[in-house]
Amino acid sequence: MKVVIYSRVSTNSQDYKRQTEELLEFSKNMNYEVSSIFEEKISGGKTNEERSELMRMINFIKSNKIDKVLCWELSRLGRNTIEVLKTIQLLNENCISLYIKNHNIETLNDKCEINPMSQFLIQILTSVSEMEKTQIRQRIKSGYDSYRKNGGKVGRKDGFKKDSQTLLTEHKEVVKLLKQGYSVRKTMKLTDKSSGTVQKIKKLLEKQ
Repeated sequence: MKVVIYSRVSTNSQDYKRQTEELLEFSKNMNYEVSSIFEEKISGGKTNEERSELMRMINFIKSNKIDKVLCWELSRLGRNTIEVLKTIQLLNENCISLYIKNHNIETLNDKCEINPMSQFLIQILTSVSEMEKTQIRQRIKSGYDSYRKNGGKVGRKDGFKKDSQTLLTEHKEVVKLLKQGYSVRKTMKLTDKSSGTVQKIKKLLEKQ
């Protein structure tokens, strides 16, 4: 059985290594053949089109005979309910089952039929995940508002300037896409970064 692994974390300070290692171990125990691994650091609230590795995985499974997509937990696939369900629908249409390890559930059975219980759980889990994302944003905003009201300043300190290597490290997804030949406009769309940021990274890469 051929499978692919998809791992995701939200920020550069996080690491998807544990997710991938657990899924590789699971594949080994199940005698699955891992055809490819897709890993990215990007917010799960982004649209599918904005997530380069997710789109690369979708293109890969369309052009290769893949039986399953392995994911550590559903929120790794995304925190936007509509986008997650769109991905699952595409997998279903191509008779590719999604396996979610932490809940040990699959979207399809061996006959390529939708598992109604897993479908029900997935809709609940994606809704809860999106609700958590909204609550986190609200708490952060509330904290910022309270800090500002008490005279605090949010943002960089005056005169602060990041060095080139730090910028390249913090914007790995931009670096990756530019090196792959993507235009500034396309890179902006896929990463949700400003024109100024992408242009700055491009200039740094041209100096290397």
